[in-house]
Amino acid sequence: MTDDARATATEAFPAADAAASHVRRLHIEVVDGPDAGASFASSRERVVIGTHASADLVLADPSVSRFHCELTLSARDVVVRDLGSKNGTTVDGVVVIAAHLHHRAILAVGRTRLRVDLGDDRVEVPLSSSDRFGGLVGRSRAMRAVFAQLERAARGDGSVLLQGETGTGKDLAAVALHRASDRSAGPFVSINMAAIAPTLLESELFGHERGAFTGADRQHIGAFELASGGVLFLDEVGELGLSLQPKLLRALETRQVRRVGGQHTIDVDVRFVAATHQNLRREVNAGRFRADLFYRLATWEIALPPLRERPEDLPITIEALIASGLAVGEAAERLRSPRMLAELARHAWPGNVRELRNYLERAAVLSDTAPSVGEPRGPAPVPPIDLAQPLREVRDQHVRWVERRYLEALLREHGDNVSAAARAAGLDRVHMHRLLSRVGLR
Repeated sequence: MTDDARATATEAFPAADAAASHVRRLHIEVVDGPDAGASFASSRERVVIGTHASADLVLADPSVSRFHCELTLSARDVVVRDLGSKNGTTVDGVVVIAAHLHHRAILAVGRTRLRVDLGDDRVEVPLSSSDRFGGLVGRSRAMRAVFAQLERAARGDGSVLLQGETGTGKDLAAVALHRASDRSAGPFVSINMAAIAPTLLESELFGHERGAFTGADRQHIGAFELASGGVLFLDEVGELGLSLQPKLLRALETRQVRRVGGQHTIDVDVRFVAATHQNLRREVNAGRFRADLFYRLATWEIALPPLRERPEDLPITIEALIASGLAVGEAAERLRSPRMLAELARHAWPGNVRELRNYLERAAVLSDTAPSVGEPRGPAPVPPIDLAQPLREVRDQHVRWVERRYLEALLREHGDNVSAAARAAGLDRVHMHRLLSRVGLR
């Protein structure tokens, strides 16, 4: 990369400073409801409100869901998101799915009203001094905050729940956690819940004895036993059916398993790392995921930010992909060019780093760089068929791609009038906003 190109990229994507980040402290007062008079002051970037014991602000109001809503803080503002609650969340009398909060906003959850004050004091968010953790890279504050959490989690032995959209690097984070931990000499065993038929999943997790069922012609050692002394990575844990969740919970609590068809329990020494693209608190509210299992899995809860929220990480991410063998010579220089970086920064990347890599692989073999910023932009590339991914992930990528293209065209047709676009699509306005948020057009 030439010096001029590096300088231009640095100006377009300035690196975050090395100091710890700070967000404003939230002060919440219950002004009406069973808990009237109670108050709460935040100590971290996210505040979950609900009746479950693991919520940050626990309410006694029976009309409030276990995980009702969450407030996310940044250096600039606060966003409240409803978590699929049974009675909804309102801000100053308006029902919201997600909304920015102003100072002294009145938040209503169930029959409880809360006043949210944005304090002048600050909460420190630890940032890692490194711009990478294992295979994950990033110089943004968001990623360095994640690296700091991963570094602390690696020093412990509690269960870790990694949450984030498809392609954000949850699998890389799990591998890096294992390698940075005291269990690095032990095995790392990965089970993708979405890729295994529900009828076979119990056997894959816990093993089975010979003759346990039709076709079981030999003993099978399950993932729990194979991972003993190391880490068991439960990918897409949100896909686990309700019938198996109590058995997984029991194994988490007792560190013992029993093979299908077996008579004896087997002790296992395993650290659990789970990952999901779903919001498990929403799944708990919907009755599709057990609250006690979520609580056990989320000793450490770490959310990986999507690429669209950290465009300043594009240069270092592209460099890491090039270093992995994606491109060499002139092709690599094209991918590093300021012109290419500027164009890539305009895309929302719903498939995140995985989608970016696929795009760059194709761009590396083309003779032309991406269109310049001033030129009309062509359609985003169709996601490739990646046979290494489960069918569900491939299908979700293509559904998101179609939804985004449709919604972009629909909004253009109606002059960015969301209400008019919703009517034309036969959708209610709330559902339309939900779709726009999901594909990164909010």
